[in-house]
Amino acid sequence: MHTIDHLGVAVKSLAQARKFYEQLGLNVLGEELIPHEKVKVAMIPMGESRIELIEATSPDSVIAKFVKKRGEGLHHVAIHVPDLTQAVEQLKKTGTRFVSDEIKIGAGGHLYVFVHPSSTGGVLLELVQDVPEGV
Repeated sequence: MHTIDHLGVAVKSLAQARKFYEQLGLNVLGEELIPHEKVKVAMIPMGESRIELIEATSPDSVIAKFVKKRGEGLHHVAIHVPDLTQAVEQLKKTGTRFVSDEIKIGAGGHLYVFVHPSSTGGVLLELVQDVPEGV
């Protein structure tokens, strides 16, 4: 089933951003480093989906460049798909453009790939699959 997995929010400081959500009474889960993306993230469960706070760990990361150009804010929308490989193959057949053709491992061990905004009406879209069994 396809659902909204999370909303990715680029922030300058996780420590500062999490204070707001904690003041709302929300539980901000522990921080996790994603070295290959040069970011640190924290997840905030929101019913069936989550908000992902994303802080750059290097000035040359995509998030650092995003914040410098656009400021803090919504970076991407992530959709949960049951079979990421199948979804990517199906979309490639229709000419969908991807940021990278490589399926990567992200926060919590989830598999993901980003669809280029030029194929989605201007929204950076992340497709996410649960951690594969046996991993």
